[in-house]
Amino acid sequence: MSRPSRLQRQVLSLYRELLRAGRGKPGAEARVRAEFRQHASLPRSDVLRIEYLYRRGRRQLQLLRSGHATAMGTFVRPRGPTEEPVDATAPGNRLDDSDALKNPCEGTGARETRSDGR
Repeated sequence: MSRPSRLQRQVLSLYRELLRAGRGKPGAEARVRAEFRQHASLPRSDVLRIEYLYRRGRRQLQLLRSGHATAMGTFVRPRGPTEEPVDATAPGNRLDDSDALKNPCEGTGARETRSDGR
């Protein structure tokens, strides 16, 4: 087996530092492990992506080490317009079948433009 490259050593070092910094913070160690497992299958040749993730991990390490971090949350991908949850208790957030047919720009101050330009 060949010796690990400099970048590989940096990534492994970052992993250990993140685990140490996350001790005692709810969800931090599990999140670190999950993130690294998720990206473990990246090809070694994708250096730009690896370096990007390394820099992102460094920033997260700085945040974890700061005295303000008490836990580590997860990043959630924004949902599409059909997947958005609706809070039925909030006024004006109720959707029914008639709302689906309305113009999406309605209520935002944007004017609807007809196909003939008027």
